Amino acid sequence: MEDSLHIDPALPSLAQLRADTPGCAEQIFFHNSGSGLPLRPVVDRVIEHLRLEERIGGYEAEAAVENELTQVYASIATLLNAHPAEIALTESATRSWEMAFFALPWHAGDIILTAPNEYASNYIAFLQVARRFGVRVVVVETDATGAVDLDALAETLAHEPRVRLIALTHIPTNNGRVQPAAEVGALARRHRVTYLLDACQSAGQMPLDVQTLGCDLLSTTGRKYLRAPRGTGFLYVRQGLLEQLEPMHVDMFAAELTSAESYRMRPDARRFEGFESSIACRLGLGTAVRYALAIGLTPIAARIQELAALLRRHLSTIPGVTVQDLGWREGAPQCGIVTFTHDRLAPAALTQQLAEQRIVIGASVRSSTLLDMEARRLDAVARASLHYYNTEEEIERFVAAIQLL
Repeated sequence: MEDSLHIDPALPSLAQLRADTPGCAEQIFFHNSGSGLPLRPVVDRVIEHLRLEERIGGYEAEAAVENELTQVYASIATLLNAHPAEIALTESATRSWEMAFFALPWHAGDIILTAPNEYASNYIAFLQVARRFGVRVVVVETDATGAVDLDALAETLAHEPRVRLIALTHIPTNNGRVQPAAEVGALARRHRVTYLLDACQSAGQMPLDVQTLGCDLLSTTGRKYLRAPRGTGFLYVRQGLLEQLEPMHVDMFAAELTSAESYRMRPDARRFEGFESSIACRLGLGTAVRYALAIGLTPIAARIQELAALLRRHLSTIPGVTVQDLGWREGAPQCGIVTFTHDRLAPAALTQQLAEQRIVIGASVRSSTLLDMEARRLDAVARASLHYYNTEEEIERFVAAIQLL
């Protein structure tokens, strides 16, 4: 199994990865798309800093770790192939996304292009600016595999000069289909349209290169596949776009008061931050990012996809179980999220029964991706999301438990 992970011998073995994940010893944990099991080094770093605050005070403790905090930005920049000045630290993926989205200058007649599987929180924001500014929301159709239809997107861009934004969720919350984000980015660049990518589910489970993806803005969380503390996230803002954006909410950290009538925004992406934050959690985020970088996002992705493919194959052989991931049989790009339904048990009941056996999965309900779920006539799906620390033996035990339900 260690060979299948393709880890550099100088880096942690699979046994060490599991040792750094104490929750592995207590349960089968397939809920990484909700909130991944935190790494022991991450938890240790958070607690260590809280103890320092306990001893010397919050501001003093922050000053003592100034260099390490600076390194957090550098590590995230490395993760994304960006510049540290293009990174802002936030409290969540939602906060990152909203800060970017609402900073855009909206005008009546502007068009937002999105896909049917866009996350509900994002779509609600589209409707807000539609009501406030007279913006139009256009949903681009998907192809048979669940990917945004690139031909339809190109056609819309060619005939709609008022397109202001393309907003895409890299991996939907309700299935494992990886969207063609880089191809969308190429179209966005060609038509000089701002591109906002929600990488909430992809950060930490696959390589993310903003230069290749071609996105102007990227939002994500720390708590999922990066295995950082809850209450952490970050935002990438392309340097060339920065001066066009002013966040809805700014304080004296994001801007400098220069006179009774004027202020000056910060020149970097940290204009999207505020004065107060959890320093301990930010240090934990930095630890988690460095851990992922040390393993390598390419071997992480290979391992996760290998395990997820195995689970899909096993689930597809169980009578009464339907794998709901789009395009997986056709070889469309998939990730570690495996969604399925059971002909007798609703996802909530299924999740509860498995939890009683110390098997943890999640569920995605219709309202989270309303347009896509309605089109597919689904009320909810069970969601098993695997990580590199999971094993083939855990998959076998999971499948056996499903067969006995």
